[in-house]
Amino acid sequence: MNIQCPFPFAPLGVMAAAVLRRLPGLIAVGSSALWRPVPWPHAVGCCKKSTKYLARPDQPKLAYKKIKGRSPGVIFLPGFASTMKAQKGLELEDFCKSLGHSFIRFDYSGCGASEGKFSESTIGQWKKDVLAVLDELSEGPQTQKEIEAKGEWYLPNLQKGSEFHKIPYTFLKDAENHRVLHSTIPITCPVRLIHGMKDDHIPWQISLNVAQNVLSSDVDLILRKHGQHRMAEKDDVKLIVNIIDDVIDKLRTMA
Repeated sequence: MNIQCPFPFAPLGVMAAAVLRRLPGLIAVGSSALWRPVPWPHAVGCCKKSTKYLARPDQPKLAYKKIKGRSPGVIFLPGFASTMKAQKGLELEDFCKSLGHSFIRFDYSGCGASEGKFSESTIGQWKKDVLAVLDELSEGPQTQKEIEAKGEWYLPNLQKGSEFHKIPYTFLKDAENHRVLHSTIPITCPVRLIHGMKDDHIPWQISLNVAQNVLSSDVDLILRKHGQHRMAEKDDVKLIVNIIDDVIDKLRTMA
């Protein structure tokens, strides 16, 4: 069945193009528009493969679909009140398949095709679902497990592209005890923070978070538009020296 649009489209301009994009099947024919039924991508993608189920002792079975491929693989975690049939998940699946990478999408317990009741679901339960998918359906070491097994983490050295910093796992574990951005930082003296906006190691927003968390009311954050991570340019060093000089004078006055 063809339905002709009762109003003419002017030369397909911005408004006409927008309409054509938003209504699948609507095409321009001369100065009019013609609509033809087309299958929705969502419906097409849902029927690609049969759903499998991950059985767990005393836990709801999880519905999932998996494509085997090379590493690194991708696991799609649906958002709240969504399922593995979400358009993002389907498009990611097609993308990974085209590149030959493994891909997994699944439904949380109580959602979609998985067992369980949504009314009985919790964040903790869904966390267990994710861990089960990682442990039972994915292949190869996943992130933190690999670091724990090897006892060290290889951090790329951005100054020397072919080299790595070997960071002991004990160093990383101890660092968890010294995080400061989750609460007020009990520093009351004058604070001056200088950060390059082209820092490719640490985002300058981190310094903004520090400035907001420091207890002192005398806090300045200076952002260098072209500053790099090392802040080693001549003008950068000069700025640092001048700021330190100002702070010294201020502290002398306060004393």
